[in-house]
Amino acid sequence: MVGALFFGRLSDSSGRRNLFMITLGVYSSAVCSRPYLRALTGLGLLGLVLPVHRRHGYRGEYAAINSAIDELIPAKYRGRVDIAVNRHLLGRRPHRHGVDPARGHNLPVSYSWRVAFLFGPALGFVILFRAQEPPESPRWLLMHGREQEAERAVDEIEERTKSTGGTLGEVDESKAIEITPASDIGFVALARTLFVHYPRRAIPRCHPHDHPVVPLQRHLLHLRLVLTKIYHVPATDTAYYFIFFALGNLIGPLTLGHLFDTIGRRKMIAGTYILAGALLAFSAVLFNAGVLNAVSQTACWCVIFFFASAGASSAYLTVSEIFPVEVRAKAIAVFFAIAQSFGAFGPWLYGELIGNGQDHFRLFIGYLIGPA
Repeated sequence: MVGALFFGRLSDSSGRRNLFMITLGVYSSAVCSRPYLRALTGLGLLGLVLPVHRRHGYRGEYAAINSAIDELIPAKYRGRVDIAVNRHLLGRRPHRHGVDPARGHNLPVSYSWRVAFLFGPALGFVILFRAQEPPESPRWLLMHGREQEAERAVDEIEERTKSTGGTLGEVDESKAIEITPASDIGFVALARTLFVHYPRRAIPRCHPHDHPVVPLQRHLLHLRLVLTKIYHVPATDTAYYFIFFALGNLIGPLTLGHLFDTIGRRKMIAGTYILAGALLAFSAVLFNAGVLNAVSQTACWCVIFFFASAGASSAYLTVSEIFPVEVRAKAIAVFFAIAQSFGAFGPWLYGELIGNGQDHFRLFIGYLIGPA
């Protein structure tokens, strides 16, 4: 949470491209020695200097990359691009559970999980070399009084467009507008503006992926506990269930993303959340009736999160679009921090509800909290 706020502010003051490369580089370096950094993470110190997180890895990256997407991707493609980018990490989740000595792999336990973790930084370093290619956001440059750099960035984009066969129409000089460079706006002033002057715009944006309708999406420990304690699946077999669960999370946004561009943001957000909530309530009834097993329960979750993950991903899209360039990354960071604060109760709550796996009714009540 602190990493998002810290790097979100830097992204607004120092540039999207710079922060994208810095946070990705720090993440990739830090994960290589993650066993030793976890203690500091627990103390909350790492959030100040590097945005390491259990699932997404680099929270500062989110403020920078979502701001850049909004400022570089045309509006008619922005929804599908933003939603796909924000879901891609769920697709790599199963690799952490796939190196298992109990299944005949030759690596000892003390090394196998470390090898799995190294997939993340290996991919990060590859992306880091390609991160040199996108230009800095011309809008960000212009709002910070760097008009010559903004002109060069636009010229570069136009040249790339023409070199690949694209065409660009002439822009009439009468369409020129005057831009006043932004002053530094702090988090206190931003929060006051958001929640005092524009509460109807701000409050609905507090729904990023830690919304209760998608507790499993952030806390996959819940999935493992349900499989092992309630359905008595051997711990060494849970990786196979994770694979299908992750596929549902990934395929949903890739399939539904273009609808956010064609049907519209508000209708698709409402539709995906209503569908996810209704399906979760229905699966809760089936769970309480005792008609589900490990396979059918996982299948229900796959269908639920096919819709839920697309809706959750849209949080970054809508926040980045409805707030101005000067505070865009900070706004993303603020709403993420709010959602993270509430989402932090998820592991504790569902862990308590599962307990020893004997009282299914408690977990049934927990499953109804999400749809409610």
